[in-house]
Amino acid sequence: MTTTEHHAAKTEGPAAGVDFDAAPPPSRFQLRTPLLEAGSLSTLLAETPNFQLKIRCYAPHEGENALHSHHNQDHSFVVLQGTARFRGPRGETWDLHRNEGIMLYDGTWYCFENSGDEPLVVLRIASFMPHRGDPNKRLGANGRQIDPHTKDNLRPDKIVIREGAFYE
Repeated sequence: MTTTEHHAAKTEGPAAGVDFDAAPPPSRFQLRTPLLEAGSLSTLLAETPNFQLKIRCYAPHEGENALHSHHNQDHSFVVLQGTARFRGPRGETWDLHRNEGIMLYDGTWYCFENSGDEPLVVLRIASFMPHRGDPNKRLGANGRQIDPHTKDNLRPDKIVIREGAFYE
């Protein structure tokens, strides 16, 4: 990361009554993740109480999830590298390639996998609705809570990182 130079922003009119020091500073992040031979990896990039950014990598021909839905959050995936195949509960499929994305509304049922021969790298963007309950609640097709890090979610047993290979 580079160092930040400080130059006051130009404002319209006097800034009387505004306490700029009380405002939170921006949070910087970098789109970088190791590439994988096996498994999947999720890295938190930035987060507020209502918003979250993650970069995720999936090994070729692997996915990380069973059919599920997230309640109390809207979220989206943007493919940065590779090909993702999303599936819906009625047999629908959506193939996404580099610089394509999908918006998943609160309660949308889906699952996805890496359908290509190279590691899949996606940016996951989530908008939480904590006033409606736990935004991390994930329901399986049986209507019960499903832990994303278990066999119930079709999570691979191990992660194998490609030595010295990164998406950046």
